[in-house]
Amino acid sequence: MATSYGGAYQARNPSPRAGGYGNDRATAPSPTLNVSDIRLAAPIPSELFGDIAKDKAAVIAEAGAGRKNKSTQLRKFYDELVMWHEKVHHERTPQTKADKYAEIAPFIKMMKAKVAYARGRDHVDECFEQLFAHLVSQIDGVGSLKHAKLFMEAFMGFYKAQEK
Repeated sequence: MATSYGGAYQARNPSPRAGGYGNDRATAPSPTLNVSDIRLAAPIPSELFGDIAKDKAAVIAEAGAGRKNKSTQLRKFYDELVMWHEKVHHERTPQTKADKYAEIAPFIKMMKAKVAYARGRDHVDECFEQLFAHLVSQIDGVGSLKHAKLFMEAFMGFYKAQEK
């Protein structure tokens, strides 16, 4: 009599052939990233673009470990953030910058949906989604958009160094 091991067995006993945790995603350990130290509102933490960005890059590089979080995929999110930043900062006066930000704010917030979609397609992992969604959630004006762009710039630099 052949013994069949169903999903319950695979859920408790990781299988190397099935990505380590069988076919049941809910049973895999869910990585998390502490993003509470990433604050874009003034006063921003003095280490936001240094140690904080470096720490997040190291965690996300380890969490993705090869198959996910490729720098080319993460770069797409950074590039879009830069594009929105440039649209706002090409305006001449603070008032026209604020008006432009108000006009494009829904499209900036839509980046949270884009990162969720990328996660659903296994291009990025939960840690990167947490980081990027947290960053986008804090963007509420011209200043925080600039800080988000600078944070991602620092993060991408440290991330690329982690890949080597």
